[in-house]
Amino acid sequence: MELIRPDTRFDFIGKKKFTLWISTFAILLSFGSILFHGGLRYGVDFGGGILIQTKFSKPVSISEVRRALEETGSKEAMVQAFGSENEFLIRIERSSSDLDEVSKKIQASLQDQFKGKDLEIRRAEVVGPKVGKDLKTKAIWAVGLSFLAILIYVAFRFHEFSYGLGGVVALFHDVVVTYGAVSIFNIEYSLNVLAVILTIIGFSINDTIVIFDRVRENIKKMRKDKLETVMNVSINETLGRTILTTGTVMMVVLILFFLGGPVIHDFTTAMIVGLITGTYSTVYIASPVVLFWEQHITARRKRR
Repeated sequence: MELIRPDTRFDFIGKKKFTLWISTFAILLSFGSILFHGGLRYGVDFGGGILIQTKFSKPVSISEVRRALEETGSKEAMVQAFGSENEFLIRIERSSSDLDEVSKKIQASLQDQFKGKDLEIRRAEVVGPKVGKDLKTKAIWAVGLSFLAILIYVAFRFHEFSYGLGGVVALFHDVVVTYGAVSIFNIEYSLNVLAVILTIIGFSINDTIVIFDRVRENIKKMRKDKLETVMNVSINETLGRTILTTGTVMMVVLILFFLGGPVIHDFTTAMIVGLITGTYSTVYIASPVVLFWEQHITARRKRR
C-alpha cells in the first residue's frame, strides 16, 4: 500500500529554525509547569501511602465520604469521583510504618458507616515510604540507563557519534515534553506512566533508526548532494512507514482513551502526547542535530 508518492519532497529540514522555537517553547513550558507545581504529583507507587477504590450501590456524595474518613482520623485524605456513578478514589499520603493497619481500619470503618449503601472495596493498595523512595530511585535509573544504552547502540550501529547524539537529544525532548504534559494535566505519576515513558523511548528511537538507516543508504547513492538534501529525501521516503506505524498505534490508544474508562485515562493521555512528540522529534530534532554536528563539528575537524 502506497500512502506517499515516491517523488514527494516536503522540505522538513528547511523548517528546522521554526521547529526549534516550537521545541524550545514546549521544553520551557514543561519545566515551568513542573517547577510551578513543585514537581510531579506522585502516586502511591512513588510517594507512599494508601489508595482505596470504593463503589456504592446507592447514591453517596463526596462530602459524605470525606466526613466518614474524618471520623476515622484521616482528615488529610483526598477523595475524588472515579469511574462510574457513586465510585470514589480515596488517597492518603502517610509516611508511617503501620499503613496496613490504617488501611484495614479505614475499610472496616467505611463498611460500618455505610451499611445500607452496599459498599464494595474494589481496590486497596499500600506502599510504605521506603518502598516508594526505592521505586522512585529505580525509575530515574531506568530512564537514565536507557538513554545511555541508546546513545552507545546508535553510535555503534552507524559508526558516528553524531547519530547517537541526535537520537538521544530527540529522546530527551520526548521525555521532557511528556513529563510536562503529565504536570500540566495534573496526571498522577505512577508505574503506569513510567511504563509510557519507557515505551515512548523505544518507539521514538525505532522511528529514528529507520530514518537514519535510509540516510546511510542514500549518502552512498547521492554523493554529490548536500547532507541536508539527503536527509530530506530520506525522511520523505520513510514518511509512509512513519504514518502507518504511528497512525495504527494512535488509533488503538485513542480507542482506549475514549472507551477504556478512567482506570487507564492517565496512561492513554500520556501515551497520546508521547506518540505525537516522538514522531515530531524523529523528523525535526534527531535529523537537524546530526546535520548541525556534521556541518559544524565534523567539518571543522576535517579542515584541521
